[in-house]
Amino acid sequence: MKKPMMHLAQFLVHGPTYHSLAMWRHPRTAAAGYDWARPDLYQHIARVCERGKLDMLFFADLNYVSDTYCGSLAPALRNATQAPEHDPIPLLSFMAAVTTRIGLGATYSVSHQHPFHAARLWATLDHLTRGRAAWNVVTTLNHNQSANFGEELRPVDERYDRAEEFVEVCRKLWSSWEADAVVMDRAKGLFADPEKVHRIEHVGRFFKSRGPLNVVPSPQGGPAILQAGTSGKGRTFAARHADAIFAIQPNLAGAKAYYDDIKRGVVEAGRPTHACKILFGVQPIIGASRAEAENRQAEHNALVPLEGGLAILSGHLDFDLSQLPLDTIMAHRTEPKLQRMQTRYRTMTGELLTLREVAQNHGQSVGLPQMVGTPTDIADQLEAYFDAVGGDGFMLSPIYCPGAIEEFVDLVVPELQRRGRFRRDYAGTTQRDHLQQDS
Repeated sequence: MKKPMMHLAQFLVHGPTYHSLAMWRHPRTAAAGYDWARPDLYQHIARVCERGKLDMLFFADLNYVSDTYCGSLAPALRNATQAPEHDPIPLLSFMAAVTTRIGLGATYSVSHQHPFHAARLWATLDHLTRGRAAWNVVTTLNHNQSANFGEELRPVDERYDRAEEFVEVCRKLWSSWEADAVVMDRAKGLFADPEKVHRIEHVGRFFKSRGPLNVVPSPQGGPAILQAGTSGKGRTFAARHADAIFAIQPNLAGAKAYYDDIKRGVVEAGRPTHACKILFGVQPIIGASRAEAENRQAEHNALVPLEGGLAILSGHLDFDLSQLPLDTIMAHRTEPKLQRMQTRYRTMTGELLTLREVAQNHGQSVGLPQMVGTPTDIADQLEAYFDAVGGDGFMLSPIYCPGAIEEFVDLVVPELQRRGRFRRDYAGTTQRDHLQQDS
């Protein structure tokens, strides 16, 4: 029987560190003359990943420098804990200009925006990428980001209620032009049929919008929707709306439970299970031998400062972890803000971790499991995770850049292709086509 095929996406940040706080310090990064602000670096990455036939390039994004740890900006700035981060949205068009097939996604928070602006932006990006745009819909998770927009951080349930309406308004706006509204009859002097362009007249709890959108229908009818929610509300939102979910699950039991829960929700939302792909984050560390790969892992992990791990973890939890002893068992803590990342508090096999260990892991990979070994070993580990969990694929996060992305594409992708576990070519042209290939 033919084995199911994996979907692969490449994780990026428009900044000096991705999931790894060691990235900007890593000797291979330094030797390559790494300049994270140089735009042609991202064009290079796009070409490499398209050569590897990956589903998409995906940018995370945060609109703040965190002062959550110790009440100071200093730890985040000293350790480049997702600071600085330049806006990734302009890079999507820049990368689209040198590629033709790979999907291009980015995070865009709905918490401090209006749906009309977002609908116009993402419809335009879908045009500029010829149907390869993907929008990671998120809500604000840290008080610093809300403060940057002059607001208080809303409760999580309200944030997701607002996000539901936000996406509803966007979809109304994307469909405010019928597919054949644009006539462009030069002889008659008729550009668009006014009978096929409609106001939406939306009046809801959070938003009002008259419409119509002033962008013609885009290739995908709006971008593919991505999501990464872990709360109950977040999972429900993802099950209803997402074409793909980026998930961080460090242990197999948690990954399996998450996968099954989301797929149940997708069915309950009236969608087929294959409509929403789940991509689990992993951090591959590749060597010519297992010993070389393990040495690379040790070298990388030793470069991660504990203070940086505590700072980035505090920011993601929006809780000052300097209040807790480093030997506290995180799974035993009862503070409400510490409950949303319970999956990070255990090892791959389920053992409980201390704050020191969780913070160190968070600085290394933000909780992504590290897969270490030769290209064959990495392929084995990806297959084992994939087959045990039932997952749809992986979001790949490098430990240095450039270099690590190229190694995966040149060494691991061919091995997965030989095993029949990854595509040899694209079957379609849009982001949704890629996500639905071999469903």
